[in-house]
Amino acid sequence: MADLENVQGLRELQEAMKQLPANIAKNVLRGAVNAGATVIRKEAAARAPVYTGEVSEGHPPPGTLKRSLYQKQIREKSSAVLQTFFVGVRQGKSAKKSKKGLIDAWYVRFVEFGTAKMSARPFMRPAFEAKKQAAVQAIKDYLEKRIPDEVEMVRKK
Repeated sequence: MADLENVQGLRELQEAMKQLPANIAKNVLRGAVNAGATVIRKEAAARAPVYTGEVSEGHPPPGTLKRSLYQKQIREKSSAVLQTFFVGVRQGKSAKKSKKGLIDAWYVRFVEFGTAKMSARPFMRPAFEAKKQAAVQAIKDYLEKRIPDEVEMVRKK
């Protein structure tokens, strides 16, 4: 689990969120968590290894791992006071292109965790560890910018 020390201002955030209507508070919170997830996804993309050797037929092109990264809100686990986002890698059953032209990196587990014949080259876990504080800061910055604007809009109505 993430060890995030000294996250301050949660009481103030809670009070500010109470001033907003529920649907606006939910949208603000979703945007903030999305900003934090973006920081983690970008770091994972920067750390994702790219194959530089000769590519044989049937193998995905170099850079597939980077292009397969995504972030997504998990609606089932989200509410007005809790937003859950997932940063991951599309992992289909093959390296075929999807209808949207996206290529799945089905082999990501071999890269991240290694195999009996290949050492691990983790990039997801180190990306999270390296940028978790920056993600919290991105969330804080987003909230500091957006909450006053939303409160002002509510007061004008």
